[in-house]
Amino acid sequence: ISNNCTACRGTGVEMGEETIEIQIPAGVEDNMQLSMRGKGNSGANGGAPGDLLISIEQKPHELFSRDGMNIHYDLYINFADAALGYQAEVPTLTNPVKIKLPPGTQSGKIFRLKGLGLPSVQSYDKGDQLIHVNIWTPKNLSSEEKSMLEKMRQMPNFQPHPGVEEKGFFERMKEFFHG
Repeated sequence: ISNNCTACRGTGVEMGEETIEIQIPAGVEDNMQLSMRGKGNSGANGGAPGDLLISIEQKPHELFSRDGMNIHYDLYINFADAALGYQAEVPTLTNPVKIKLPPGTQSGKIFRLKGLGLPSVQSYDKGDQLIHVNIWTPKNLSSEEKSMLEKMRQMPNFQPHPGVEEKGFFERMKEFFHG
Protein backbone atom coordinates (compact mmCIF):
# COMPACT_ATOMS: atom_id res chain seq x y z
CA ILE A 1 0.00 0.00 0.00
CA SER A 2 1.58 3.21 -1.16
CA ASN A 3 -0.75 5.68 0.55
CA ASN A 4 -2.10 4.67 3.99
CA CYS A 5 -5.39 6.29 5.00
CA THR A 6 -4.59 8.99 7.54
CA ALA A 7 -7.92 8.55 9.34
CA CYS A 8 -7.65 4.78 9.98
CA ARG A 9 -3.89 4.28 9.43
CA GLY A 10 -4.60 1.33 7.23
CA THR A 11 -6.70 -0.63 9.75
CA GLY A 12 -9.99 -0.07 7.95
CA VAL A 13 -11.59 1.22 11.18
CA GLU A 14 -12.10 4.83 12.22
CA MET A 15 -12.72 6.12 15.74
CA GLY A 16 -16.02 7.91 16.08
CA GLU A 17 -19.13 8.45 18.14
CA GLU A 18 -22.70 7.63 17.38
CA THR A 19 -25.77 8.64 19.33
CA ILE A 20 -28.43 5.97 19.38
CA GLU A 21 -31.83 5.70 21.00
CA ILE A 22 -32.65 2.65 23.05
CA GLN A 23 -35.91 1.30 24.42
CA ILE A 24 -35.60 0.51 28.12
CA PRO A 25 -38.26 -2.02 29.05
CA ALA A 26 -40.55 -1.28 31.98
CA GLY A 27 -39.48 -2.92 35.22
CA VAL A 28 -35.71 -3.09 34.63
CA GLU A 29 -33.71 -3.18 37.86
CA ASP A 30 -30.39 -1.85 39.05
CA ASN A 31 -27.38 -3.74 37.60
CA MET A 32 -29.38 -5.38 34.80
CA GLN A 33 -27.72 -5.37 31.39
CA LEU A 34 -29.32 -4.76 28.02
CA SER A 35 -27.56 -5.55 24.78
CA MET A 36 -27.97 -4.12 21.30
CA ARG A 37 -26.78 -6.52 18.63
CA GLY A 38 -24.32 -5.04 16.15
CA LYS A 39 -23.99 -1.65 17.87
CA GLY A 40 -20.61 -2.34 19.54
CA ASN A 41 -17.09 -1.86 18.20
CA SER A 42 -16.23 -2.84 14.66
CA GLY A 43 -14.90 -6.33 14.13
CA ALA A 44 -11.23 -6.94 13.40
CA ASN A 45 -10.19 -7.20 9.73
CA GLY A 46 -13.64 -6.23 8.45
CA GLY A 47 -15.50 -8.64 10.75
CA ALA A 48 -19.00 -8.07 12.04
CA PRO A 49 -19.42 -5.39 14.73
CA GLY A 50 -19.85 -6.53 18.32
CA ASP A 51 -22.76 -5.89 20.64
CA LEU A 52 -23.25 -2.80 22.78
CA LEU A 53 -23.80 -3.72 26.45
CA ILE A 54 -25.80 -1.24 28.50
CA SER A 55 -25.63 -1.42 32.31
CA ILE A 56 -28.68 -0.09 34.15
CA GLU A 57 -28.03 2.15 37.13
CA GLN A 58 -31.14 3.05 39.08
CA LYS A 59 -31.29 6.43 40.79
CA PRO A 60 -32.87 6.55 44.25
CA HIS A 61 -36.39 8.00 44.31
CA GLU A 62 -37.22 10.77 46.75
CA LEU A 63 -40.44 9.09 48.00
CA PHE A 64 -40.22 5.37 47.26
CA SER A 65 -37.76 2.55 47.76
CA ARG A 66 -37.77 -0.54 45.60
CA ASP A 67 -37.76 -4.24 46.45
CA GLY A 68 -38.04 -6.15 43.18
CA MET A 69 -41.43 -5.30 41.73
CA ASN A 70 -42.75 -3.89 45.04
CA ILE A 71 -42.28 -0.31 46.11
CA HIS A 72 -42.24 0.91 49.69
CA TYR A 73 -43.51 4.21 51.06
CA ASP A 74 -43.13 5.54 54.61
CA LEU A 75 -46.27 7.27 55.89
CA TYR A 76 -45.78 9.42 58.98
CA ILE A 77 -48.83 10.17 61.10
CA ASN A 78 -49.28 11.70 64.52
CA PHE A 79 -50.39 9.83 67.63
CA ALA A 80 -53.93 11.27 67.58
CA ASP A 81 -54.52 10.12 63.99
CA ALA A 82 -53.20 6.65 64.88
CA ALA A 83 -55.46 6.40 67.94
CA LEU A 84 -58.61 7.91 66.40
CA GLY A 85 -58.27 6.63 62.82
CA TYR A 86 -57.37 8.67 59.82
CA GLN A 87 -57.90 8.95 56.09
CA ALA A 88 -54.55 9.58 54.45
CA GLU A 89 -53.68 10.50 50.89
CA VAL A 90 -50.57 8.66 49.74
CA PRO A 91 -48.63 9.10 46.51
CA THR A 92 -48.32 6.23 44.04
CA LEU A 93 -46.39 5.96 40.78
CA THR A 94 -49.44 7.30 38.95
CA ASN A 95 -51.96 9.25 41.05
CA PRO A 96 -52.39 9.80 44.79
CA VAL A 97 -54.86 7.44 46.49
CA LYS A 98 -56.73 7.66 49.79
CA ILE A 99 -56.42 4.92 52.36
CA LYS A 100 -58.32 4.56 55.59
CA LEU A 101 -56.31 3.85 58.73
CA PRO A 102 -58.53 2.26 61.38
CA PRO A 103 -58.57 3.54 64.97
CA GLY A 104 -55.73 2.02 66.99
CA THR A 105 -53.33 1.72 64.04
CA GLN A 106 -49.92 0.72 65.42
CA SER A 107 -46.57 2.01 64.27
CA GLY A 108 -45.03 -0.56 61.92
CA LYS A 109 -48.38 -1.58 60.39
CA ILE A 110 -48.05 -2.21 56.64
CA PHE A 111 -50.87 -1.59 54.18
CA ARG A 112 -50.72 -3.18 50.72
CA LEU A 113 -52.00 -1.54 47.54
CA LYS A 114 -52.27 -4.47 45.10
CA GLY A 115 -50.92 -3.91 41.60
CA LEU A 116 -49.58 -0.39 42.23
CA GLY A 117 -45.92 -1.43 42.16
CA LEU A 118 -43.61 -1.91 39.20
CA PRO A 119 -44.12 -4.22 36.23
CA SER A 120 -42.09 -7.36 35.69
CA VAL A 121 -39.56 -7.37 32.86
CA GLN A 122 -40.45 -10.94 31.87
CA SER A 123 -44.23 -11.05 32.37
CA TYR A 124 -47.36 -8.97 32.67
CA ASP A 125 -47.31 -9.16 36.49
CA LYS A 126 -47.18 -6.03 38.60
CA GLY A 127 -45.86 -5.60 42.09
CA ASP A 128 -47.58 -3.93 45.01
CA GLN A 129 -47.08 -0.70 46.88
CA LEU A 130 -46.43 -1.26 50.58
CA ILE A 131 -47.22 1.60 52.94
CA HIS A 132 -45.30 1.51 56.22
CA VAL A 133 -47.02 3.45 59.02
CA ASN A 134 -44.71 5.39 61.30
CA ILE A 135 -46.08 7.30 64.28
CA TRP A 136 -44.37 10.63 64.65
CA THR A 137 -43.25 11.50 68.16
CA PRO A 138 -42.70 15.21 68.73
CA LYS A 139 -39.35 16.23 70.22
CA ASN A 140 -40.26 19.66 71.56
CA LEU A 141 -43.49 20.06 73.52
CA SER A 142 -45.16 23.15 74.89
CA SER A 143 -46.02 23.16 78.60
CA GLU A 144 -49.71 22.67 77.71
CA GLU A 145 -48.89 19.64 75.53
CA LYS A 146 -46.71 18.17 78.29
CA SER A 147 -49.51 18.65 80.81
CA MET A 148 -52.03 16.89 78.54
CA LEU A 149 -49.68 13.99 77.95
CA GLU A 150 -48.91 13.66 81.66
CA LYS A 151 -52.65 13.28 82.34
CA MET A 152 -53.04 10.70 79.56
CA ARG A 153 -49.96 8.75 80.71
CA GLN A 154 -51.83 7.58 83.85
CA MET A 155 -55.03 6.53 82.02
CA PRO A 156 -55.60 2.76 81.58
CA ASN A 157 -55.94 2.86 77.77
CA PHE A 158 -52.48 4.41 77.47
CA GLN A 159 -50.75 1.54 79.24
CA PRO A 160 -49.17 -0.90 76.75
CA HIS A 161 -50.84 -4.31 76.72
CA PRO A 162 -49.87 -6.00 73.47
CA GLY A 163 -51.97 -8.87 72.24
CA VAL A 164 -50.97 -11.67 69.88
CA GLU A 165 -51.08 -9.35 66.83
CA GLU A 166 -48.73 -6.83 68.42
CA LYS A 167 -46.00 -9.28 69.44
CA GLY A 168 -42.55 -8.32 68.28
CA PHE A 169 -40.75 -9.88 65.34
CA PHE A 170 -38.41 -12.01 67.48
CA GLU A 171 -41.27 -13.27 69.64
CA ARG A 172 -43.18 -14.37 66.51
CA MET A 173 -40.06 -16.09 65.11
CA LYS A 174 -39.48 -17.89 68.42
CA GLU A 175 -43.07 -19.20 68.34
CA PHE A 176 -42.68 -20.20 64.68
CA PHE A 177 -39.56 -22.30 65.26
CA HIS A 178 -40.43 -23.67 68.70
CA GLY A 179 -44.11 -24.37 68.18
